[in-house]
Amino acid sequence: MTKVLLAYVVADGLFLLMGIFMIAFSVIVQNIQFEIPTEGHQAARNLLYQRFPLTAGIVNSVFIFVTFLFTIPGVITPARGWLKMGGWMTTVCGIFSLIIGLYLWILTLTTKEDFAPLYFRQTPEIQQLMQSAFQCCGYFNSTSPAFVTDDICSSPAAAALMRPCATPINSFANVLVDNIFTAVFGMVGIDAVLIVATACLLKERKERERFRHIDEKSGVIGF
Repeated sequence: MTKVLLAYVVADGLFLLMGIFMIAFSVIVQNIQFEIPTEGHQAARNLLYQRFPLTAGIVNSVFIFVTFLFTIPGVITPARGWLKMGGWMTTVCGIFSLIIGLYLWILTLTTKEDFAPLYFRQTPEIQQLMQSAFQCCGYFNSTSPAFVTDDICSSPAAAALMRPCATPINSFANVLVDNIFTAVFGMVGIDAVLIVATACLLKERKERERFRHIDEKSGVIGF
C-alpha cells in the first residue's frame, strides 16, 4: 500500500465516522426533543433542538454511507472510475454539510427573536423551570409574557428587578449551537481532505497506468 493510498483510506475512514456521528446525533435528538423536561436548561435545549434540520442531517448521513460504499471498489481495484464517482459524491456531501452548518449559524443570529414564540407557547410549568434555571423573569421583560410566580420571581416588584430570560437563554443557545455548527464545519473539512486525497490517488494511478503503457510498448513485462 502506497502512502497516497494509505492517506486516502484514513480520510475515507474519517468520512465514514463523520456519517455515523451525524446520523447518531440526528436520531438521538429527534427522540428527545419533545420529551417532558424536568429542568430549565433541558427545556431550553429541547426547544432549540426543535428548530434543527434533523431530517436533512439524516438524509446527508445516508448519502455519506452510500458514498462510502462507492469508494470501496476504488480502494480494492485499480480502476479510476469508482474513485471519480466517489470524489463527485463526496463533493455533494460536503456542499450538503456546508448548507446545514450555515443554516445553524444563521439560527444564532436571530435566536432571541425566534425563540420568543416557542417560549410564549410553553405552559407556566415549563416557563417556571426556565426562570429558575436561568435566574430570570418573563422573556423580553417581566410582563412579556407575564412572569410565573416562584422563588425567583416572587412579586411584580421583585420580578421587575430581575433580568429578562431572553438574555441568558440567548447566551445558552449560542454556546450550544456554536459547538454544533463548528462540528458540522469540521465535517466539511473532512470532506475536503477526502476530495484532495481522491485527487492525489487518481493522479498516482494515472501515472502508474501511463508508465505501464510505456513498459508494454517497450516490451517490458510488469511495472
